[in-house]
Amino acid sequence: MDKINFSIVDVFSQGKYTGNQLAVFKNAGNLSGREMQQIAKEMNYSESTFILSDQTKDGGYDVRIFTPNEEVPFAGHPTLGTAYVIQHELLKEPAETLTLNYMAGPIPVSFDTNESIIWMKQNQPAFGQILETDPVCDVLQIEKDAIDERFPIQEVSTGLPVILVPLKSLDTVKRVRVNLEKYYELIENTDAKAILVFAPETYHPDNQVNVRDFGDYYGMPEDAATGSANGCLASYLVKYRFFQTSDINIRVEQGYEMGRPSLLFLKANEENGEINISVGGRVEKIAQGEWLL
Repeated sequence: MDKINFSIVDVFSQGKYTGNQLAVFKNAGNLSGREMQQIAKEMNYSESTFILSDQTKDGGYDVRIFTPNEEVPFAGHPTLGTAYVIQHELLKEPAETLTLNYMAGPIPVSFDTNESIIWMKQNQPAFGQILETDPVCDVLQIEKDAIDERFPIQEVSTGLPVILVPLKSLDTVKRVRVNLEKYYELIENTDAKAILVFAPETYHPDNQVNVRDFGDYYGMPEDAATGSANGCLASYLVKYRFFQTSDINIRVEQGYEMGRPSLLFLKANEENGEINISVGGRVEKIAQGEWLL
């Protein structure tokens, strides 16, 4: 019987069974896209990744990412988790950096061994349409004055677009409940299919921002830790000087309402008209095994 090896890791973790779960399948180049999609749906994590070969191509490793519903061009926690597996299971000697080749382009990854943090450098952000407040409040089932209207509700992308919604308080973040009918009406007219809400109030004083990310379109009603969307958030915080600075180095918490507390590190700065974005986190290996084909 044919089989393929895989590992399960927790990404942006604060120890085992925290952060966002990821299944990483190795040497998956012989699988069709349909087979990858079926495996991802069976695994039913927010994403699963497929490393096509243990050999580099054009200086990087070719990787495909699938949610339970569809393939996506880029995602954050799959990048860190896949890089961890390559570093610890495929390389004969540890590397300081490596590159993952996605549909959205190459993503460089670096390893901070002192802090056990893996960092990815994200693409330049694209700032899309600004959305009206009322329909977004209808989706989130919150009152209009809960929105921090000093800043826009806006689509932003570094490879996978997201709608960013600034809220005033942690209490409002906790109270968000997505109205799916209104949600699907909203995303009919947006490139972004996920919504990230955030507030500068946190559960823990060491952190600066609390976020939640909703993406029923992708087969994940809520995500425990979202590296791509937090990269978009980092660029947004810099562009609009949310913290009155063009250079941020912050800690973001996510996943608490899901019982999967996660910690993300965001660095971003604006220089010569460009915004440089890095998102980091820790990875914990949970399991490994064989998938029967």
